[in-house]
Amino acid sequence: MSVVRNEHERVIEAPAAVVGALLDRLSAPDDPLFPTPAWDAMIFDRPLAVGAVGGHGPVRYSVTEYEPGRRVRFDFTAPDNGFHEISVEPLGERRCRLRHVLETEPRGMDRIVWPTVVRPLHDTIIEEVFDNAERVATGDCAHPVRWSRWVRLLNSLYWERTETVPVPEGARLLRAALDRPVYQDAYRMPMLPGLPRDPRAWSHMLREDFPVLGCEDGELLLQVDIAGLTARASILVDDQHVTLSTFARPDTPRGRAYWAVVRLGHPFMARLMLRRTHRALALSALNAGEREAERRAGRPVSHPSHFVSG
Repeated sequence: MSVVRNEHERVIEAPAAVVGALLDRLSAPDDPLFPTPAWDAMIFDRPLAVGAVGGHGPVRYSVTEYEPGRRVRFDFTAPDNGFHEISVEPLGERRCRLRHVLETEPRGMDRIVWPTVVRPLHDTIIEEVFDNAERVATGDCAHPVRWSRWVRLLNSLYWERTETVPVPEGARLLRAALDRPVYQDAYRMPMLPGLPRDPRAWSHMLREDFPVLGCEDGELLLQVDIAGLTARASILVDDQHVTLSTFARPDTPRGRAYWAVVRLGHPFMARLMLRRTHRALALSALNAGEREAERRAGRPVSHPSHFVSG
């Protein structure tokens, strides 16, 4: 496969200075363009400037050219090659063209991966960037991009996995709730821009309405006693992660027999429930452009109170 050149552009009914100001906020904590939390955020090792190194998800690149308010060029990091660039061109006082160009030469297996995986994901993400620029600059987005079934499947397959960790020190309600647990575990995932910080919004992952024993300092404690088994589940949300932790203690012969079976599948189910809820909440959350539009309108930025499957 020869050099691939992929181009996207959109005319936006807003001054170039307005859209260019949004461009300057790429990778910032309040980045209004990159479509988080459904996709990985653009993150660099420093504010947007020539020499900044980072990327989004597994895609790595660095800033090699930057004209504030007008253009940013990113060169891909080896073993990838080529660049991608986003720019704003004025078309009069109140119109501008937002343009994105990518050039690369796929090699080896990338000759297959580019057309089947990378291009559909790339095309969707860039169109969502344009949607957000239009939404924030004009107050509306006439024709937002729609995910194909293939893109939705790829998003699911590539969604981040849970990380096994010790029960966090911040899970104070859990640590005070059960003496001498026979079993304990904890799994966490990163908090993303737009995800709810209220742990009660995450309680759907347990599928049942277990009694709430407490909720404070970002932690929700649930009573999940079953069949002679005393168990507590903690959902802890902090600035960096959401963590699902479990303490369990069989108290009767029946409880010990039940737990001997259930514990075999518990780690798998805990990880599955956390990952599924993490993605579902991300897909139902307001994206970066919608959050910025809400802030500009003076409305509080809402978070999903339930999730949808997908």
